[in-house]
Amino acid sequence: MTRLPEDLEARLRAAASGEIGFTSSSNAKGVSTAWCELADKADLVPVARLLKEMGARLSTISAFQPQPVESDDDDDEDDDDDGEEEDPPPPTSLGGVVIDGKSYEIAYHFDLDGNTLTLLLFLPVDAGVVDSLTPLFRTADWTEREMMEVYNIRVTGHPNPRRLFIDESVEPAVLERLIPFSTLVNAASTRELWEKILATKGNAA
Repeated sequence: MTRLPEDLEARLRAAASGEIGFTSSSNAKGVSTAWCELADKADLVPVARLLKEMGARLSTISAFQPQPVESDDDDDEDDDDDGEEEDPPPPTSLGGVVIDGKSYEIAYHFDLDGNTLTLLLFLPVDAGVVDSLTPLFRTADWTEREMMEVYNIRVTGHPNPRRLFIDESVEPAVLERLIPFSTLVNAASTRELWEKILATKGNAA
């Protein structure tokens, strides 16, 4: 295992046309962890291409809707002249996306010589569109498909954007609202699901 390249931040900044935020640390055993937030989602593919050229592997992709962090300021400081508390504005990402519990955070976790580099980007709830990394990393295939079926996120350029787990009868973006688990997975159709998988496998052969 080797540490992350000393010029990693500089190389990431050169690959991205927009601003990035970069932090890294190493533990006592020499394992390094780095985080790179992209201000512009258009920089995802160029930065991922750089990482591929460096020999990185895409481990997985995580997507969720982060909740705004509550301020630790004293309540008295938030009171206006009428004695009513003013709600502080929600925080924003590096690219200006409002973190209001509805916007999306996507984390792309890469392995680089045994160390971890995570690319972060934020999408507003009304513009949840991001480019696919499947042409660069085949491991992005299932995680991007899962991301599309559980959130209102569209991944452009994906070669097979069909649903992965959730029954087609269920409306999109199921994790953005409450829904019975039995309805979500359509558990009664287990045999039918396997028949679909086997049929697809046969067609792909």
